Amino acid sequence: MTATRHARLFRNGRNQAVRIPREFELAADEVTICQEGHRLIIEPVERTPSLAEVLSRLEPLEVDFPEIADPPSQPEDVI
Repeated sequence: MTATRHARLFRNGRNQAVRIPREFELAADEVTICQEGHRLIIEPVERTPSLAEVLSRLEPLEVDFPEIADPPSQPEDVI
């Protein structure tokens, strides 16, 4: 069974907006809207996680890496 509630429409500048009741809140920053006849369908856009978020979820490696010699660089003549 689908829950139904009335919601208020209002103007936000030159746009029409709708107040979404708390029980229908979407866990998203963006939505897509499409129209089918007289119905508007609003769907959340799944956000692509940032590189920092992806890396923070990775398990640490349990590998001992060998020491690598890192001699200072030699000066170069650039003419």
